[in-house]
Amino acid sequence: MKEMKRIAEKEFSVFFASPAALLFLGAFVATTLFVFFWVETFFARNIADVRPLFTWMPILLIFLVAALTMRSWSEERRSGSLETLLTSPTRPLALVLGKFTAAMALVAVAVALTVPLPLTVSVLGPLDWGPVIGGYLATLFLAAAYVSIGLYLSARTDNPIVALILTTVVCSLFYFIGSPTLTNLFGHGISTILVLLGTGSRFESITRGVLDFRDLYYYLSIVGMFLMLNLYRLEKLRWMDNPKTPVHRQWSLLTILAVTNLLVGNFWLAGVSWARVDMTQGSIYTLSTATKSYLERLREPMLIRGYFSSKTHPLLAPLVPRVKDMLKEYAVLGHDKVRVEFVDPQQDTGTEEEAAARYGIKPVPFQMANRYQASVVNAYFDIVIAYGDQYQVLGYKDLIEIKAGNEQDLQVDLKNPEYAITGAIRKTLTSYQAGGNPFETFDREVRFTGYMSGEDKLPKALVTFKSELNGLLEDLKKKSHNRFTFQFQDPEAEGGKLGKELEQRFGFGPQIASLFDPKPFWFYMVLEAGKDVVQVPLPQELTKPALSRSIEATIKRLAPGFLKTVTLVRPERSFNPGVPSRDYHKVKDILSENARVNENNLASGHVPEETDLLMVMGPNGFKEHQVFAMDQFLMQGGSIVLAASPYDVEIGRNLTASKVDTGLKDWLGHMGITLEDGMVLDAQNDSLPIPVERQLGPIKVQEIRMLPYGFFADIRHGGLNRENPITSGLGQLTVNWASPVSVNAEKNKDRKVINLITTSEKSWVSNSTDVIPNYKAFPEIGFFTDDKPKARVVAVMVEGRFESFFKGKPSPLLKKEEEEKAKKEEKKEDKKEEESKSVAKKPIGGVIERSGESARIILIASEGFAEDNILDLASQGMGTIYSKPLEFLQNAVDWSLEDRGLLSIRSRGHFSRTLEAMEQPKRMALEYMHYGIAVLGLLGVWLWRRNKREQQLARYQSILA
Repeated sequence: MKEMKRIAEKEFSVFFASPAALLFLGAFVATTLFVFFWVETFFARNIADVRPLFTWMPILLIFLVAALTMRSWSEERRSGSLETLLTSPTRPLALVLGKFTAAMALVAVAVALTVPLPLTVSVLGPLDWGPVIGGYLATLFLAAAYVSIGLYLSARTDNPIVALILTTVVCSLFYFIGSPTLTNLFGHGISTILVLLGTGSRFESITRGVLDFRDLYYYLSIVGMFLMLNLYRLEKLRWMDNPKTPVHRQWSLLTILAVTNLLVGNFWLAGVSWARVDMTQGSIYTLSTATKSYLERLREPMLIRGYFSSKTHPLLAPLVPRVKDMLKEYAVLGHDKVRVEFVDPQQDTGTEEEAAARYGIKPVPFQMANRYQASVVNAYFDIVIAYGDQYQVLGYKDLIEIKAGNEQDLQVDLKNPEYAITGAIRKTLTSYQAGGNPFETFDREVRFTGYMSGEDKLPKALVTFKSELNGLLEDLKKKSHNRFTFQFQDPEAEGGKLGKELEQRFGFGPQIASLFDPKPFWFYMVLEAGKDVVQVPLPQELTKPALSRSIEATIKRLAPGFLKTVTLVRPERSFNPGVPSRDYHKVKDILSENARVNENNLASGHVPEETDLLMVMGPNGFKEHQVFAMDQFLMQGGSIVLAASPYDVEIGRNLTASKVDTGLKDWLGHMGITLEDGMVLDAQNDSLPIPVERQLGPIKVQEIRMLPYGFFADIRHGGLNRENPITSGLGQLTVNWASPVSVNAEKNKDRKVINLITTSEKSWVSNSTDVIPNYKAFPEIGFFTDDKPKARVVAVMVEGRFESFFKGKPSPLLKKEEEEKAKKEEKKEDKKEEESKSVAKKPIGGVIERSGESARIILIASEGFAEDNILDLASQGMGTIYSKPLEFLQNAVDWSLEDRGLLSIRSRGHFSRTLEAMEQPKRMALEYMHYGIAVLGLLGVWLWRRNKREQQLARYQSILA
């Protein structure tokens, strides 16, 4: 070790004895910074990571290491000092390790000069340090492999230039073997082998933040092989003019065995997939506990089959191995319940026909073009999850995302494969269970309680209905295998003591059949499972099938693993050609991935019985019975997601804003929530394509320009609640034409209030309906403002016990019923017949006056939030498909329905990675600062070595004196 240390110090000092050291290191650092800021356009990417630093590192290291190692042995051979070294008492192993250590120290100095980059990025935004640590570790291991190659090739020649060229060529070949340029020419089988042999592909795996022992061993095996060859080369130089002896043959055999064992070790470790560490924040490359929980619910074998073409688009080819690796993790976690297969339908006609006939999978034509020709390749990139008679198909659109910098620059990456695959597993599993017995998923008792008056006080229709209810409950009890019990209690018994308890606990109260029959009675149904309590809604039609559907839907709301139902209320479609309709196809599509979505306008005054969550988008002129439907659903402990504002903006040839009456102002005010008058203008905003007039000589020309638009508030960092899963994983969200929201602290003192979305401190409120900016008159934000800037809340969640807006009032449904009767009487219809029908088919006219603790309102103060036209407009402004509002709604649904598993998967790795807003001069200053730091670092190293040399000279002079 002492010999190796002395040689390493000597080599390190010799390198800095000439200006070549500063030139090599300076060129490396300057090139790295240029690539980081200019080639990879760090600030334009607006992402808080240092991926651009490591993207080019394998190539830059080739030239750096070749320059550092070219003189290591070739200069010794040319000057004749090698013979002296080989005949000295110093062992050849110490010589080899000493030179290797010195070269690695030089590389470490060069790499250390880039450390200010991640430090700066961590100041500008939330940096995930896992990939950074992995990147630097991968850099040192890759450099070690290149150094060992350079030392060996330098020992093969006495010409440093030849050593430089040889090292560059050989290291480039190792990198080229696993690069997409070569692997795209072959199928998956050969490509996988080539990727395992390439230094660059292994490097990319570690820089993702996944430390795999197989990748580290690969680099160590290269180091071991070439250092062994280097040592053998030195020994061979010592025997050059001597006859061969058994010792020489032993050296040759030992070298062959060592190199072979190091090489074979890579193939032996290829199947070891467990020896890895996920260093990323949130462990995004490790299957979550939520995925494990879904796999544990499997009772029958599940098939996961990947359809991948061996010949596919070059941008998709690198993603196939990553998807396969993840699917293999599902097989490991699922044990014998999950079978994973990979097929290429284009290699088997039968498989291709089955994919098309059974699953509807067909090849997708991808266009490819280069400077010489254009072509189309038909390729498969699909996954099928099959369980029992149910299946789900994931296509390439479900698995990948495409970001376009321009027409020539496309970035293709996996979207969130675990979320897509686990979501498909969940949907397949719940669809399969939906046709079975819901009680099989319960591990606790389910208890039904009917709070009903005696038969002498019930309307005639309800007496018959109650007898049918008894028979239905008996059937459910037999079906449940002793997991279901039921009982009936009279709230009016014992002086009405139970009735008072129910009023305090649930807000239940006496009901009446109609205004013509004001005799009060009780008729409520409740299901309890552990601490969970859900009211069974009375069906609109008092029939046994309707009652059965209502009870089973409520049981499934309590049962784990069943598909939930979202009722979507949207504005009525406009049939006027001049008035564009509000469409929510994208909302419906994304919600349908993990829930049933039904559309309803609440015209009946009821929310459908099977509803688990009510989503109301863009309400306009809600009638009293529609408000009543929302109110009573909330009183039953339901969750309501509401997107509403006092202003509506129509998108046509021009932007036109107008005030609207949602019909919910008084209802929201009763709940302690106020939608303030005005729309929020935010200095931190996104761009919008806006028509601008330009004077072209004597002619005025109108053109479309991308300009900052104050009404498109760009919410990020502190504006998104980091403590709540609904917003913590979004990173960024654009809220359009939003109004401020205020919450009455006195009314909500016993409820949980969470501000989900808050604008920046530079936000104003405008009461004008003019939404076209005038940057000439108001250059800062394009609109006139007269209030003080401050942060505004534009989305809030309130959870807890609510009191009904209709408390102490007659049910609006009774009014509606009597109005209908009056009209029918005018037409001389049979009053008795209609009255009997009304009792049999119309709901009972009671009002639930208080909700349970689970009731929740999530309000987004934007009338057109997540509407199709507005999403398209935002996408134009950003130059990419914008889906953050859809993710927000999906998170809100998952959170409200307590499907925290999928929500946790979606949030993993989707932390805020955007940079703080920064002006161009500051960006330039930061860039030049890093160049300055690099220069100071190089000068510091050079002065340190100079000082060391002066100290050594002084020591030698004192010894001589």
